[in-house]
Amino acid sequence: MAADRNAFGSRAANVRDAFARAAGAPLIGGNKIRLLKDAAENYPAWLTAIESARLEVCFESYFIEEDEVGRRFRAALAARAREGVRVRVLYDWMGAVGRTPCSFWQPLREAGAEVRCFNPPRFSEPFGWLGRDHRKMVAVDGEIGFVTGLCVGQSWVGRPEKKIEPWRDTGVEIRGPAVAEIVAAFTQTWAAARREDVSNNSLGATEGSFTAALPRREDLPPAGDTAVRIIASRPGTTGIYLLDQLIAARVSKSLWLTDAYFLGTTPYIQALRAAALDGVDVRLLVPGASDLALVSSLSRAIYRPLLEAGVRVFEWNGPMLHAKTAVADEDRSRVGSSNLNLASWFGNWELDVAIEDREFARAMRAMYEEDLEHSTEVILSARRKRVRLSHSPEPRPRRARGKRGSASRAAAGAFGVASAVGALVTHRRLLGPAEAKIMVTAATTFFLLAIVLVWAPRALTVPLAAFGFWVAGALLWKAWRLHCVAAPSATARSGQAAKWRLFF
Repeated sequence: MAADRNAFGSRAANVRDAFARAAGAPLIGGNKIRLLKDAAENYPAWLTAIESARLEVCFESYFIEEDEVGRRFRAALAARAREGVRVRVLYDWMGAVGRTPCSFWQPLREAGAEVRCFNPPRFSEPFGWLGRDHRKMVAVDGEIGFVTGLCVGQSWVGRPEKKIEPWRDTGVEIRGPAVAEIVAAFTQTWAAARREDVSNNSLGATEGSFTAALPRREDLPPAGDTAVRIIASRPGTTGIYLLDQLIAARVSKSLWLTDAYFLGTTPYIQALRAAALDGVDVRLLVPGASDLALVSSLSRAIYRPLLEAGVRVFEWNGPMLHAKTAVADEDRSRVGSSNLNLASWFGNWELDVAIEDREFARAMRAMYEEDLEHSTEVILSARRKRVRLSHSPEPRPRRARGKRGSASRAAAGAFGVASAVGALVTHRRLLGPAEAKIMVTAATTFFLLAIVLVWAPRALTVPLAAFGFWVAGALLWKAWRLHCVAAPSATARSGQAAKWRLFF
């Protein structure tokens, strides 16, 4: 019996090690975690924490929109800054385009807060727009942290006077040692916004006194008994992708997913199919009406292979489902900013919390079942294997206009179009009726491109040539800086050779 217990403990330790290696994040115990649904629960919790700040507020969001909600948060942050609290706000340049003018931040800066814009266009980086800061978090005094899928804007609150419902989204509140990892994740993007060195061994040097004041896990007292992983992914890392793959491979009973912009890679789709074929209850909840119609169409093109394997697919009946969550079996959950697509897995800076706790998983499952009551299940027609929607008593809303889609999601959508067209050309997989619209769109695009090439070739060659000059100029600029910015050794006392450093 003792040998069996030892073997079981060894297997559990191996599983924990596998998850830690895949996610690149250790399991941190001693936390208290609270599930927050929609803006109705998230926004008041954030504002309460901000208003109680004594030392510092770290606020990171893909965008803060210039509307009533955005101004409310700006006022709360400015009020704390005027009281001497260190307030740092980080937003993404692409996220703010069309939503937030530069003048919006002036009252915050005048109050003493620091505001940084992540990855604005630079001459030296023609393709820099592809990597975005998609993280959404709040941390106050190193004691309380929030990781979420919500940005700040009226869409999440809705407009009751116009009978427009709020967007559906999910976040978590964390107290305990894991808050130190949330603050450390903020420090990385804060430094990256100024092109400072964000390697783990240089954070202290880049952020000076701010980093020196960062809380340490071992210094924060336990606040509960929940174990979590803080997964701070960035371009060039694949932690959240590997974790998603590993969970899909190891799940034994159920895997319930919610995603706003689902465009799973072929390996991930196969992992979901394999789990469903093995008897796992796999469910996928996605928007019925999306703010990016292209991604919604591409998601529907993926339904057929999932449905044929037994995966159940549901579409949300409200204006927009923006949550990114997962609950596996009865003890593992995930909440955060990462979507199940290439942009989030490989291109963006993302922040997620993986929770290993049965009670929290039960709350997640209950919330998921409640969401399904407001959703429509997608089924396959028995006769022609066509994807169709099952009957729903609620009318399906009109699709949201697509002005709000991010460039990274558009890039993921373009990849999906390329994948569908490539499948048609190479015959590497069967295409279904759901992909007919994509084929028409691609055909129309190529037809118009051919007409332009025949009748007005300069309309394409001149922009392409200009872009080529831009890329060449950026590369030469970087080469020149690498050649000229080689700093003479400031540590002659150590006898080291000059080190080359470059920050753009």
